[in-house]
Amino acid sequence: MAKESFQKKVEKNSVLLTVATLIVISIGGLVEIAPLFYLESTIEKVKGMRPYTPLELMGREIYLREGCYGCHSQQVRSLKDEVERYGHYSLAAESMYDHPFQWGSKRTGPDLARVGGRYSNEWHVMHMNDPRSVVPESIMPSYSWLGKTPLDYRKVSKYLETQRTVGVPYDDTDILMAFTDLETQVNPDHENYDAFMERYPKASVADFDLNPDQITELDALIAYMQMLGTLVDFTQYRPADDYR
Repeated sequence: MAKESFQKKVEKNSVLLTVATLIVISIGGLVEIAPLFYLESTIEKVKGMRPYTPLELMGREIYLREGCYGCHSQQVRSLKDEVERYGHYSLAAESMYDHPFQWGSKRTGPDLARVGGRYSNEWHVMHMNDPRSVVPESIMPSYSWLGKTPLDYRKVSKYLETQRTVGVPYDDTDILMAFTDLETQVNPDHENYDAFMERYPKASVADFDLNPDQITELDALIAYMQMLGTLVDFTQYRPADDYR
């Protein structure tokens, strides 16, 4: 009779199998977790990243409120076909100020991680009002009311204060100027323009919803979408560059 193998002995002995399983899990846990205690950060620092402007931040809140993440991911994976379609794969640093992040896995619509600057503000207005006017095969519902709904930004400074409590580096000036900065971003002629751009480099400043009479929720949403994927200059980016 053939001698029973060690594997079969372990499989038949519940106590031995439990002990062996715990040992394997412990080793795996140590290998994965222990290095984290010696790292200053698990996110590589990347030039160009900044916190959201007050208008972008409120636009992100609308994006979450309307459930846009249910059909659109914000993560370009490092696969050849994805990079060819959407652009450079997503970096962890690009989500470092997201609470919560919007990576997702569902793509009823395209990934939006690199949508910033890809379409004009006019295109976004048409797309939100009547998606099929610009994408005939789209099954996205209309969000036409966003352009008719005034943005309530009276307490925008509170949004920034809340973000600061979870680690987003807004300083006292950012919070103090939040109301004015939000109004500046929809008015290129605003007297605060230069100070705003110094605080928020690469911010897009425009009348996003094409309605100069009021600041609407559509202004905020388009401002948020127009910055997605635009902060990092990938022509200059090199992994693990001298940022640490």
